[in-house]
Amino acid sequence: MRHVDFAPLYRSTVGFDRLANMLDSLAQPDQSQSYPPYNIERTGENTYRITMAVAGFEESEISIETREHTLTVKGEKADEKENGDAEFLYRGIAKRAFERRFQLAEHVEANGASLRNGLLHIDLKREIPEAMKPRKIAITSEASKAKQIEATAA
Repeated sequence: MRHVDFAPLYRSTVGFDRLANMLDSLAQPDQSQSYPPYNIERTGENTYRITMAVAGFEESEISIETREHTLTVKGEKADEKENGDAEFLYRGIAKRAFERRFQLAEHVEANGASLRNGLLHIDLKREIPEAMKPRKIAITSEASKAKQIEATAA
């Protein structure tokens, strides 16, 4: 894949730093990991849910943090004492630590999280401030504003 230089874009734009950083990150070679698998679903007009498969992890071993439009989910398995009698012939259940990052759009915040049946559910909600919401402006005609003065007969 060819490398694209975005330096001229940085010189000619002001206030689009986040967009330029996102373009830069897309131009990087794919370094993403595939563990743990996840789904992103829209549950309402302004609500979303991220579901991650974190089988074998407990609530105390998972941390969720939001900072600067980034949601970070980290999982670190506590050290388990290996059973002296058990010998694994095949170990298919992953015990490795993970860190998964999600870019959040503006005004999207994490509402809560729950862990059920090995699935971590993170609820997100987009709350647009009142100042940024569209508002309807009433149209009035000049005829309705004009005052009528009645004259008295002399």
